[in-house]
Amino acid sequence: MVRTPSTMLPLGTAAPDFSLPNIDGRLMSLADVAGERGTVVMFICNHCPFVKHVADQLAILGREYLPRGVGFVAISSNDVSTHPADSPEQMVHEAEERGYLFPYLYDETQEVAKAYHAACTPDFYLFDATRSLVYRGQLDASRPGGDVPVTGRDFREAIVALLAGNPPLAEQVPSLGCNIKWKPGNEPPYFNA
Repeated sequence: MVRTPSTMLPLGTAAPDFSLPNIDGRLMSLADVAGERGTVVMFICNHCPFVKHVADQLAILGREYLPRGVGFVAISSNDVSTHPADSPEQMVHEAEERGYLFPYLYDETQEVAKAYHAACTPDFYLFDATRSLVYRGQLDASRPGGDVPVTGRDFREAIVALLAGNPPLAEQVPSLGCNIKWKPGNEPPYFNA
């Protein structure tokens, strides 16, 4: 497992649009998943120990904030030829097992991951109602094998600040996880292999 930090896309960046298949077969765009008060975009996968470590908290956050006008979407961009556990078929099982209420999309070309400068799983982005980036970074300070509990503290604070109309959090710590499994020759320029 390669420990890879997020790229920390500049705050204020406009959310890139996309059209990707959901696990139920429907094509979904940013407009389809966006919330009226904000939108969470998460790059995750099924096999990564960093994602497995926080997956239940992701389901909790979705259940807590979807009814409050925050849209949620998870996207898997891993190369399934080398990581078949991340295939769309397995994504269906993962979403059911975890109780995800949000769409779980498959980015086969990896172009959406590149548009967001995603580098790791999990990689988190929070956009305001105008789809301007207000948070990118870690869910919380917990890591697999560590003694810090998974609470979603950092990301939750960012969502609470957004809903309260407060400015973005001043301190934002990069997420840390497994590197996105890029297809050979498809690694983006920002990826340090």
